[in-house]
Amino acid sequence: MASATFTVQQDTALKNSHISLSVAQTQALRSQLKIQRGILHSSDIKALCTELNVSEDTLLQGLVPLASEFSVAPISKFHVGAIVKGLDSQGHTTFYFGANVEFDHQALSLVVHAEQSAINNAWLNGAKKIVKIAISDAPCGYCRQFMNELADAKEFDILLPEQHFKLAELLPHSFGPTDLGNEHSLFNPVEQTKRFEETKLDDKLLSFALAAYVPYSQNYSAVKISTFENGDFYGSYAENAAYSPSLSPLQSAVSQLFLAGLSFDEQIVKSITLLETTGHENQSGVAKAVLASFTGLPTLEVISATLTK
Repeated sequence: MASATFTVQQDTALKNSHISLSVAQTQALRSQLKIQRGILHSSDIKALCTELNVSEDTLLQGLVPLASEFSVAPISKFHVGAIVKGLDSQGHTTFYFGANVEFDHQALSLVVHAEQSAINNAWLNGAKKIVKIAISDAPCGYCRQFMNELADAKEFDILLPEQHFKLAELLPHSFGPTDLGNEHSLFNPVEQTKRFEETKLDDKLLSFALAAYVPYSQNYSAVKISTFENGDFYGSYAENAAYSPSLSPLQSAVSQLFLAGLSFDEQIVKSITLLETTGHENQSGVAKAVLASFTGLPTLEVISATLTK
């Protein structure tokens, strides 16, 4: 499986109708994005806007080609990038990058779309509201349905290279959470009052599992990917009213690893742990299937834990 493509792009400059960077500026930004795991913070955005004399939205669209460089697309060879403009709990603007991820020799339904990757990045890293999402190509129906699960689905802007849309224009007569009697949504979950009985597990893994958006299966689930030299990467399970666009915790975590410019192989990955809710497990089979397409990776550790009120 191909790895993220930073090394391939290292001698190129980012130049488009929105922004123009030198080779040195582009290289520095690529390195920064790898270190910050596909995130540009408010201070980074302000500094770039000042340096390039552009607005936030111009910068947002101008950086989308860099997001595409995170793409891992061994099947389609079609590299898609997306960036979410989100607000944190203090109302500060953050850019969350995303790109499509494909798994060679596995069902195509297991891929991570760029829009999912960027939204997942924002969700996992504390964004409270999505204001805009800039995408290199028009979102497919799958992604439109995934975005329809968001609390801000009716409000945020979708920015394409030549056109801007609201989701309702791209997904009329939509089917969403309320059609299944779910009053909550991604970025507006039900207040979590439960806890796992097991206390010897990694606290962070437990917290990502409890933060999962699982109104349909109730399988509070998360994955932890530990690396030898680059820390840990976590993913949470995010469900969708249409079921198919749901994002598994393994997809969520692997996407985060690629956004750090890392390869998913035995030289990088030390261990992989899946935590599921006892009595609601539904992720181990698909996780093992995805991992089976890689050689040399550690055996998946699967843990079922009991939720208590």
